[in-house]
Parts: sequence; structure tokens; C-alpha cells
Amino acid sequence: MRTRTPIRDHDAESSLFAGRVIFAIVVIIGFFTVILGNLYHLQVDEYNDLQTRSNDNRIKLVPIAPNRGLIYDRNGTLLAENLPVYSLEVIPEEVTNLNQQVTDIAQLLDIEPEAIEDFERNVKTQRRFNHVTVLDEMNEQQIARFAAKQHKFPGFSIEARLVRHYPFNDLLTHVVGYVAKINRRDVQRLDEQGRLPNYAASRTIGKLGIEKYYEEQLHGEVGYRSVEVNNRGRVVRTLNTEPPKPGSDIVLELDIELQRKATEILGENRGSIILMDAKTGGILAMASTPSYNPNWFVSGISVDRYRSLLNSRHSPLLNRATQGGYPPASTIKPQLGLLGLQSGEITPTTRIWDPGWFEIKGVDRRYRDWLAWGHGWVNVSKAITESCDTFYYDLALKLGVDKISDFMHQFGFGEKTGIDIAEEIPAIMPNSGWKRARYGEPWYAGETLSVGIGQSYWTATPMQLVAATGVMANYGEFVVPRLLKGYGTLSELDAVEPEYKPPVAVDKPSYWQVVHDAMVSVTSDVHGTAHSAFRKAPYSSAGKTGTAQVVNLGEDEEYVAEEVAEKYRDNAMYVGYAPAESPEVVIAVAIENVVGGGGSIAAPAARRLLDTWHKRYHPEQYEEVENAND
Repeated sequence: MRTRTPIRDHDAESSLFAGRVIFAIVVIIGFFTVILGNLYHLQVDEYNDLQTRSNDNRIKLVPIAPNRGLIYDRNGTLLAENLPVYSLEVIPEEVTNLNQQVTDIAQLLDIEPEAIEDFERNVKTQRRFNHVTVLDEMNEQQIARFAAKQHKFPGFSIEARLVRHYPFNDLLTHVVGYVAKINRRDVQRLDEQGRLPNYAASRTIGKLGIEKYYEEQLHGEVGYRSVEVNNRGRVVRTLNTEPPKPGSDIVLELDIELQRKATEILGENRGSIILMDAKTGGILAMASTPSYNPNWFVSGISVDRYRSLLNSRHSPLLNRATQGGYPPASTIKPQLGLLGLQSGEITPTTRIWDPGWFEIKGVDRRYRDWLAWGHGWVNVSKAITESCDTFYYDLALKLGVDKISDFMHQFGFGEKTGIDIAEEIPAIMPNSGWKRARYGEPWYAGETLSVGIGQSYWTATPMQLVAATGVMANYGEFVVPRLLKGYGTLSELDAVEPEYKPPVAVDKPSYWQVVHDAMVSVTSDVHGTAHSAFRKAPYSSAGKTGTAQVVNLGEDEEYVAEEVAEKYRDNAMYVGYAPAESPEVVIAVAIENVVGGGGSIAAPAARRLLDTWHKRYHPEQYEEVENAND
């Protein structure tokens, strides 16, 4: 009998179905577990990060530039200010025919074609709803013309901002400096210093002088405006504003009237005059001529104008006060005399005979004194008073260049003074090692003689000379020159303290007195080289003249200033301090390529500035004289 095969196995089907259902449920549960886990991760674990990223897509921070700090002189006169300027700007999407409108405005306002070309380049890189500058720094006539026709130009508007301005033009360029547009190198430097975000809205940065040295204090801190934007980047509304913190105002030691007088005294000459407070190191005047107008650089100087400054034979870009390397000439004889006393090579009574020349044994050459017939018997006091070269030839040979160099470094020669502007050179204080390293040659005795009168390879800046003379005025105390008086305004001034370098020490205080008395004789003794310049001065003073050769003369050559080219004429030098008995100010003068010397050119220049200072800061003495005359 045939077995009958069942058509369906209900038990097997039920078991299979149940297995599939369980599998499907597990898959679904697993799927939803993953979804819920991911939701938890996104909504809980990553909430803060995702919320921030979401806000970044919705909220933008628009930087706001801080107002730059102001710069004042010691009497509250404004030296660097911020003035409003007006620019014509347009929102392209609000203008129907942008090219035609810009053409019409260019005709209305007499806009240069170069400015229109700049606008056309800029508008291609900006979104159509952003402001684009058409004309920067509009004058009053252009503002008035546009205001009268503004209804014809929808989408165009006049916007204001503050820019730096220097009211004294070229009078203070080498002191205050200037700001100019931020360039690629500035961006790289700021980024390396971690300061780039603070310049997010700034267009300019300090490039020179005080503006550069105190850039961080003057700039201030950037502010921000939080705005909501749509998916195209258009601002929908302002959410919050964090105002910028303006830069600190600063007050300089400078006196603008003394600065004006110093510049007037230099006139058309190339050179520098520095007047320094003997006790604090504060720079009351620091003139360098020729100069130039710093306002040219604020909004961008033209290529032709910059090239004319760069190629000028008068080098107006050079700050001669801190970058001009001059042979110091006889102005350093007081320090050398002090070294001679300290070393024991001479005493106050040591004398030599000066016939008008000096010879080194075994060398067939005579080194001439500036006075052809000589000074006769000379000691250190007379050598300073009358500026006897022969005495210093002899002294320098006894000392040697290395001992001279080491001692002069204590007065700051061969190194930067520390003045608070970046544009300073160390100049050259040579010694035998320096020459061998520089030229691969030995030092010769004849070169030591030249160093003994401040010539040869020796160079110094006027700032070094005024600092070194300050050491003489203070009997060894070395105060560092500085321009900054303090932060804030005169009524609420956070004054800075004077800074000092290690003092110059000698064995006997009497050595200082010997040199001091000799420097007083330079201006008061009838034989002093600056006597005629300081005759009948209403104050006492001490000083030293110098005449620096620009080119070397042979033994038999004669120098006649009127017969040589201007660039080969001598430099006139003077250093000094006043009043002699209790020094208040120190002065240094360097005037290039003149007909005359330290006694006839530089000393009278110093007298004129010291007269102005004395009358300005000691008016009571002049009132007494006037009352007596009445």
C-alpha cells in the first residue's frame, strides 16, 4: 500500500516563521538601538560642539577696530591725533546699473581713473551685499557735491572712519614716526607673535619711531559685533556688541617748542641736535634734518614720491640722531683724559711740549695738531680747554687702542644706548681684534693716534654722544636716554621711572673734577674753543668742541673748506651740559659738511638752543633782569 505524502508541514512552517520573526525583531531592535545611540551621541555627547558649529553657520563675529592712543608732548601738546575721514561706498546689489552709476559719480566728483580701476578690481572680490569703497578720503567739496545729488544714486553712501594725522608734519618724523598700511610682512610677524587676531579690523600699524616702539600699547584691543546671517552670508540682525578697548595715550618727554627751535637752528644743513634731561634721561628735543612729511605714508605713499625720498643724496629717511655714524672727533677728549688719569699714564700736572706736531719713533711721518704752531707746554686741563691734538696723540699711544676701547664701552660707545625707538645703530668702537676680524689686518700705531682724537674707524651717533656726556655731567652715573614720560594724560599720568646702566667708576673723585673744570674752561676761558659762542651767557656751562674730518689728508696736504666739494667738508661737533655747577640738561650737536668747525658752527648752534631752554624753564631769571633794567 502506497504511503501518502502530506502536502503541508504546519509545525515546520510555524517554526520557520517564528525564527524569521525573531530575527526581524532583533534586527529592528538593533537598528533602532543604533539610531537611538547615535541620537544620544549627537544630542548629548556632541551637543556643545554641534551647537557651536551650528551657531558658526548662523552667527558671525564682525571685528571693530579700536581707536589708536594719542601722543602728547610734556606740556600736553598733541603730536599724533586721529581725524575723521570720509569715503564713498556702495552696496552693488542695491544699484540697478552699477557701471553707469560709477561713471556718473566719477564725473561728478572728479575721481581719478586709477581709483575707478581699484574699485572695479575690488568689487569682483566682494559679495554683492557688502560695502565696497569707490573713493577714499573725500574732500569737503566732493562731500558737498555728492550730498546735493545723493538722491540720484541709491545704494551709495558716505561712511566715516578715523585715520592717524601728524599736525607738525616733518618736525617730528624721526621721533614720533608714523603708521602705514599693514603689509604681508606685518601679517606674518603678527601671526608669529600671536597678535594677528587683534588686528582683524585694523588697516594700519606703527612703522617707525614711537609709533612702532609702543605699537602694542597704542593699538588697543579689537571689539566685536555678533550678527545673525542667513545661508548666503547676509546680515539679518545684530545680536550683541562688545566695544573695542582704545589704545593707551602716551606722553613724551619732548618739548615741541625746543624741538621746533632745534630744527630751525639746523635749517638747511644735514645733521642732528639732541637735548636731554641730565637727571632722568628724558629727551627734550631730538632733531634730524632733512626730514619728510609722515602723513604721506598713512594712506599709502606714491611710488614716485617714495623713490624720490629713497634716492635723495640728502638721505631724509635716515634718522641722524640714532643712525648717523660720525667720527666723534675731539668731543671724546674729556673721557680719554679721564682714562689717562685713572690708568696712571698721566696726572693732573703731567705736561708735554706741543710744537704743532707729533712723531712716533721709527716712523717717518708727522701727525699734525690743528694749531700749526702748537700749544706750547700742555697738561690735561689745557689739552681739553684748547683741544690740543698733540697731547692726545701722546696719551693714546701710551694707552693703546684696546684699553681705550674697553674704557669707552663703559660710556656706551660701540653699543646701542637703549633709547626707546627701534631705529638705532651701535656704530663702531674699534680695537685690534675688531680690525683683524673685519679686515684681516693688524692694528697700527698710527691708527691709535687717530683714535686718540676721535677719528680712524671710530664712529658714534649723536645719541651716544649725548649719553656719554651725560655720564660726565653726572660724575659717572649712566642714565639711559628715553622719549616716554608716561602713559595716560598729564592730569592722570602713569610716569615711568628712569633707567640706568652700570656707572663708570674711577679711583679718585678728583679725576672727575679735573675733567669737569676743563670742560667749563672750554666755554668760559678766553682760550677755550667754545668761549666766543658762550660769551655773556646767562648761565654757566661745560662743553667740548670737535671737528671731524670726512676724508684723510696727507702729511703735506692742506685743507681749505671752500675749495673742496661739499661732501668732503668737515663735520662740526659739540657736546656739553648746563648749568655747569648742577647740570640740568645735556646737549649734542652734529652738523655735516660745513665751512667751519665745532667752535664756529656747532657750539653757536648749541648756545642758541640752550638759550631757548634756559629762558623757557628759568623765566624768573629773565624777569629779574628786566625788573632791574626798569
